[in-house]
Amino acid sequence: MGKVNICLKWSSICVIGVIAVINILLLGSALLLHGFLLSDEQAEDTVMGVHVLYGFTSVTLILALFGGFGALKQKKWALIVFVIGMTSGCLVMVVNEIMTQAVKAKLENHIRNHYLNILPLSNATERDLAFLDYVQRNLQCCGVEQGYMDWKNNISVSCLCNSESTNLCVVAPKGSYQFKVEGSVEDQSVMIYAKPCLSIMIAESMFHLNVLSGIKVGFILLWMLSIGLCIAILCQMNKKLETPAVVYSKEAKAGNYSCLIEPPNSCTA
Repeated sequence: MGKVNICLKWSSICVIGVIAVINILLLGSALLLHGFLLSDEQAEDTVMGVHVLYGFTSVTLILALFGGFGALKQKKWALIVFVIGMTSGCLVMVVNEIMTQAVKAKLENHIRNHYLNILPLSNATERDLAFLDYVQRNLQCCGVEQGYMDWKNNISVSCLCNSESTNLCVVAPKGSYQFKVEGSVEDQSVMIYAKPCLSIMIAESMFHLNVLSGIKVGFILLWMLSIGLCIAILCQMNKKLETPAVVYSKEAKAGNYSCLIEPPNSCTA
């Protein structure tokens, strides 16, 4: 068995350690998210995704233990298990990333169609209105497609601009709202958000999807680095050490070893 370069060995152990830490953090996040979703009866799809995350992180942690053990103790079987398992996981992430890029346009159309279908807002369900109020407050927007005009003459109070607003605000037309602004006088103008929420929601969704894609690409590169380092260790372990051949000759003369035990002057050339 060949000798493994010490720098290669510890580089592999460090990369595998980083992968293990990342998966421990992901597993902890999955546990917290699962506990949060237990109270939501309509989050079945999200819970299924959490279960998939459980399986992925658990398997990767086990593979990381095999890889670290194999690199530290130079065990071929452990390194082979790690390489095969991580290669499979890497392929799964690559396929998932390709599918993510393929559904981007479909996701945009799904969001657009879903929220256009709740118009007019006077016929929207309480669940849709509650979510729209949440979006209006947090994304500083009003309405769905045509801004405050989607609310007709009953603009939601969540459309009101506040002192911390950064998005463009406009004066709400008289008679387009039924609420009263606390601390305002009768003739004072009411400022509401000008931008509709649909375009902002689509932009936010695409941004988060791009961030998620970037994280997955980072994981794929890290996985590939660990696989490459372990393959390099296996190659060095399989490399045979070249030892010089010893040739014996019948004509070789016996050495004069008596000089080693006699006084120096007694030996002559």
